[in-house]
Amino acid sequence: MLTLNDLFQGFRQPEVIRALAAQITELAKLLPEPLRVMEVCGGHTHTIMKYGLHQLLPASIEFVHGPGCPVCIMPKERIDQAIELASQPNVILVTLGDMIRVPGSKGTLAQQRAKGSDIRPVYDPLDALRIARENPEKTVVFFAIGFETSTPMTAALLAAAEAEGIENLLFHINHVLVPPAIHAVMADGVAKVNAFIGPSHVSVITGADIYLPIVDRYQVPVVVSGFEPVDVMEALLMMVRQKVEGRYALEVQYSRAVTASGNKAAQRLVERFFETREHFRWRGLGDINASALRLRDAFAKRDAERHFALNQTPIDDHKACQCADILRGLAKPNQCKVFGRGCTPTQPMGSCMVSSEGACNAYYRYMGIQ
Repeated sequence: MLTLNDLFQGFRQPEVIRALAAQITELAKLLPEPLRVMEVCGGHTHTIMKYGLHQLLPASIEFVHGPGCPVCIMPKERIDQAIELASQPNVILVTLGDMIRVPGSKGTLAQQRAKGSDIRPVYDPLDALRIARENPEKTVVFFAIGFETSTPMTAALLAAAEAEGIENLLFHINHVLVPPAIHAVMADGVAKVNAFIGPSHVSVITGADIYLPIVDRYQVPVVVSGFEPVDVMEALLMMVRQKVEGRYALEVQYSRAVTASGNKAAQRLVERFFETREHFRWRGLGDINASALRLRDAFAKRDAERHFALNQTPIDDHKACQCADILRGLAKPNQCKVFGRGCTPTQPMGSCMVSSEGACNAYYRYMGIQ
């Protein structure tokens, strides 16, 4: 009987990876310019580092790490707001696992929990509904994070709370959008990125066509790729082929799950509860217009930001931490002076080291630092 592990192994075969690398290397001899490929999602970064894909490529091809890690891009003031919420009397703060160790200006949620606040990390957002149901005398706040991939899960939680009439469940919404971040990287221009690997799990929800404006405006290839090493190498081959042929197009490598238009049911669910914010401040990228979501006015009663009137003052990162440059594709993690010294996964100075999808975490884990 074929197991899930057996299926994954089919996309991790060394001989297939090496064969793709050989094709890429040969075709890259015809590149008109060096190829700087930004893998937008941190999941791709971890695949690249874990399997050493960057070591199989010619000097004319470079991976550039991007801002696609929802924990990494969370600015300090949003972490401080979570701590402020958790400090309120009779509040239970619920959030996804990685967020509990991300440092704000007032420490981390883990440190706040050690002081006595009721902070509960979960891996299924629907656990927040159970917690609210079991604690009717308290206010439960779900600190929601993630790109388009996880937004439908928060929407499903909202729908369940509405259907059950669970009034003590509020939301602190931090869902952000991938295309505006790519526009911000290209507008900056310093990273000199000329191709993108798009995350497949985002396009499973949104569809691949969300990248068409990027392809058309900047005349760069975008290939939506899966997260296995064979997926990434095949996507890279598709990009190199485009460049050699003088083309720029949107292509889907992960055709086994991604369509042009995406999951319409999930999109309708998100549309029911959320609208686009005017702007949102990203760690490393600054304020980006229309780059995040917020609750619609019809659900203002569930908006923790409005209910508690939280402080919105921007807070800069530690001066020694280069997470901002890493998220913009301007530096590699091991170029940071505190990487692996003052900044480690157990004692992180910046969010790129905390998250399981962070670029610094990937370098630390797979480059033999530990």
